[in-house]
Amino acid sequence: MTDISTVPLTGKALLQKAKEVNHLPKREQAKYCGYFSRGKDNQERVNLTEFYEALIAANGFSLDPEQTKDGRGRAPTNRVSVHKNGQIVIGATYTQSMGLNPGDEFEIKLGYKHIHLIPIEAKEKNTPHKKAS
Repeated sequence: MTDISTVPLTGKALLQKAKEVNHLPKREQAKYCGYFSRGKDNQERVNLTEFYEALIAANGFSLDPEQTKDGRGRAPTNRVSVHKNGQIVIGATYTQSMGLNPGDEFEIKLGYKHIHLIPIEAKEKNTPHKKAS
């Protein structure tokens, strides 16, 4: 029988090892190819998702090169739609690329079939509003 890899295999080495252990159940295949870890309780955890993604990449395919390593988030698009609750979300990719931070405020100006977001300057935000007499 073949040895269990201590590091996750990639590329040709992964394809070769996967072919050698193809007769085993998928979890065992992933383990033999190095896609497992040990938890605090010393229990083995097989990383099937990473194993499958590595196999796909080794075969020359890319699922989503823009996706983050942790698998969260979506790729930015040029389109948004109005949600059922009436909101429009542009996404963190755009706010980050514009250098916006939580708490930044904007004035909304409506035009004919377009919206302008005008940043409210910090000095304007700190100016106390006059109370109506």
